[in-house]
Amino acid sequence: MASIDVNAGPQPNDAVSVFERHRSELRRQRLGMNILFIGAFLLALGLSIWVSRFYPDRLAAGLPRIFEYFGTIMPNLQFDLLFEGRGADGRAVPGSLTYWYSDFNVYIRLIVETIFMALTATILGATAAFLLCFPASRNLAPNSFIYIVSRRFMEICRGVPEILYALVFVFAIGIGPLAGVLAIAIHSAGALGKLFSEVNENASMRPVEGIRGVGGNWFEEIRYGVVPQVMPNFVSYTLLRFEINVRASSIVGFVGAGGIGAELNRVISLYSDDRVVAVLLLVVITVTLIDLLSEQMRTHFIGRENLQ
Repeated sequence: MASIDVNAGPQPNDAVSVFERHRSELRRQRLGMNILFIGAFLLALGLSIWVSRFYPDRLAAGLPRIFEYFGTIMPNLQFDLLFEGRGADGRAVPGSLTYWYSDFNVYIRLIVETIFMALTATILGATAAFLLCFPASRNLAPNSFIYIVSRRFMEICRGVPEILYALVFVFAIGIGPLAGVLAIAIHSAGALGKLFSEVNENASMRPVEGIRGVGGNWFEEIRYGVVPQVMPNFVSYTLLRFEINVRASSIVGFVGAGGIGAELNRVISLYSDDRVVAVLLLVVITVTLIDLLSEQMRTHFIGRENLQ
């Protein structure tokens, strides 16, 4: 009778050896990919420096001129006349804040117009993005054709700068805030749509599968399975976009699309350097106040624990 070799078959040491070889192979592959990516990155960085001519000597030579420019546009304020009002003839005293901001009422009116332009554009853009983001999400799109069309449409919306859209609308409907609102709304729809769709793709699909299992249609899956999960992030991104759109509204005014940008373009064209600083200072203060307000609104809608 043939004896049975109890030591036949794979041994624990053999299994360990196979595992170690497999792990070593994975490490070599990962190391090779890392070297490849680092090499590609360094090549792209070198080409970028060469194309942009981002050389240390040019940067060192140009930095002092930045401070020289700021020195030329700062207002000539005099401390003893700083708070002087208008004289008997109704004219402001040179060297005072009243003289520097002699067009303050115009600036405030245009700042308010800029804020309303940004608000309207954000609402329109966020609404369009909300409608587009679900068919543009890989895990929620009804079919691949709708997914591809939705994605490409949003890329077109955000791929063109707002100022180019504003030029088109100024030519089509004339000078004014409406052209700026439409331009910013289209760009916001594309940008927010991408962010919203990425949030959707990270949402849990268990509620969706449960609704589908009890016979719910696609709209019910989105309404009850996805929207409650993603809405806090949607609100946060929309508020962030509102801040961005305030700045964008200041830029589209350069081509006649309304807002404070039109006044900024005017004072730059007239070489009124001190007025440029006055307008820019108001824009910075406005954006800062909106940022603080947006933070409070995010805390109200989302909750402080979700922001930490």
